[in-house]
Amino acid sequence: MIGGGQAGLAAGYYLRRQNLDFVILDAQPTPGGAWQHTWDSLRLFSPAAYSSLPGWLMPAQDGAEYPDSDHVVQYLSAYEQRYSLPIQRPVRVQAVHRAGEWLRVETDTDVWSARAVVSATGTWRRPFLPGVPGREAFGGRQLHTVQYRNPGEFTGQRVIVVGGGNSGAQIAADLAPHTDLTWVTQRPARFLANDIDGRALFDAATARRRALDTGDTDTGGVASLGDIVAVAPVRAARDAGLLKAQPMFARLTEDGAEWADGTRAEAAAVIWCTGFRPALSHLAPLGLRGDGGHIATDGTRSVNESRVHLLGYGDWTGPASATLIGVGRPARDAVREIADLLA
Repeated sequence: MIGGGQAGLAAGYYLRRQNLDFVILDAQPTPGGAWQHTWDSLRLFSPAAYSSLPGWLMPAQDGAEYPDSDHVVQYLSAYEQRYSLPIQRPVRVQAVHRAGEWLRVETDTDVWSARAVVSATGTWRRPFLPGVPGREAFGGRQLHTVQYRNPGEFTGQRVIVVGGGNSGAQIAADLAPHTDLTWVTQRPARFLANDIDGRALFDAATARRRALDTGDTDTGGVASLGDIVAVAPVRAARDAGLLKAQPMFARLTEDGAEWADGTRAEAAAVIWCTGFRPALSHLAPLGLRGDGGHIATDGTRSVNESRVHLLGYGDWTGPASATLIGVGRPARDAVREIADLLA
């Protein structure tokens, strides 16, 4: 197993139930996966009980319907201990090679041999920055979602936040009362209805996958509902008129941004909430990427290397598999296939 975040732990739970011999190699020095690196005000979209890994419901957080990231880290740490998962950290996997009937897993500390490998490294280590004209010329500060913590260091400054998803809206809402904010999105911001949270999103993602698997009409999944969950801080900022999305600018300038019509906005900082790409460089020696750089999968199993499973990277490796509640089902299915392979 490569990766000790939520996807790795979910697979570890099922591997333990199958009594298989396994190890989890985690690049992080401490438990919690990407959750230990999020911005301070981040909260889950769902109550604790609906944000749980298989086998053990996440305990509620005192005084909070929607737990914060610190609570998630505590839960993941306790989950490891509860199921005695064999995790070695910090161990960074550098490459996976074929070695006859085995796979050779090379790390920065050792070399392992495995009959099967589950890659569960997520996306947090691979932030995406778009190729916007003028990005190199901008004289202010540029950072990605992964580097943002709180509004304190931006108080009183002109700040541009780029991105119309949940991270963009939440960080914009975090900054709005403290900065001169410009929030830009590729298309008009689409807020979900106030009563929709992670429970409804998981159901929508699952219904879409079932429809696609059975050849029925595509339901549109989560994208058909909107892009932004109206969590309390986002809803409050929106209703107060502090979240007004502007269209995407055409270029960055030395001191800000410029739109196609010549409109300009000065900025001391640009925060790119523009998403991530799967962190899969360790699988490059296997040559699994096809057209467009995508790794073809059947469920979680690589089409071109049946001993490799990819878990937790989004809908292409299981409905809502990049979420706490959604990763359990594809993790279970992946482990069943591995058990069959080893048998």
